[in-house]
Amino acid sequence: MPLLQISNLSKSFGGVHAVQDVQFSVPAGVIFSVIGPNGAGKTTLFNLITGIYTPDTGSIRLDGAEIVGTPTSALAALGIARTFQNLQICMNMSALENVMVGAHLRLDRNPLKAALRLPSLVSRDRELADEAAELMAFVGLKDQVKAQSDSLAYGMLKRLEIARALALKPKLIFLDEPAAGLNPRETDDVADLIRHISESGITVVLVEHDMKMVMKLSDRILVMDYGKTLIEGTPEEVRANPEVIAAYLGADA
Repeated sequence: MPLLQISNLSKSFGGVHAVQDVQFSVPAGVIFSVIGPNGAGKTTLFNLITGIYTPDTGSIRLDGAEIVGTPTSALAALGIARTFQNLQICMNMSALENVMVGAHLRLDRNPLKAALRLPSLVSRDRELADEAAELMAFVGLKDQVKAQSDSLAYGMLKRLEIARALALKPKLIFLDEPAAGLNPRETDDVADLIRHISESGITVVLVEHDMKMVMKLSDRILVMDYGKTLIEGTPEEVRANPEVIAAYLGADA
């Protein structure tokens, strides 16, 4: 049984068919990439799977269980985490606090305990702060543990957002253009990080425009165009497909 199963998924906004009858499956433990030209429906697909949008039709199954209509908070509790194309960092918080936000489902949120600052709560907060520091080291931000978020460079903020998603302890993580706006060295660093995330046992679903990175990392690739599936296959199959070449280069297949 695949970890994630998408069947006949569709979503329209007025007369715009953003996602049309898309279906694919993601086995546990792989890096699965979704590519396509701008406006192909990639981020909309992410938003459907992660509960931000509700599909018009279709099925989304996680470990065999239907999750369409499940609130985003409940999806997080099931082990689904994501990052966003545009940074969603709390700039008025420290870098460490931003990562700790990702662990909120594992925090004791009892208001009475918080008001009294009971030793058990203080101890748990300290444990999660230590975990957050370890995650910052994992993503390459070991020297920024005491930094304020608004002092970090853009490339560091991209990795900080990944660390926050990992604080959820997900089994499935969605990364929406993690290399967007990065220079070649930073892109290579993010590619290495994604590989390490996969090697740690977390299944990765990736949207990315950097084709060198996608082809190097991916086990399977879904190519979308105008909301539809062009092809789903291995990097070698995708690279050689004439429809993919036409979608990206504007040539006749």
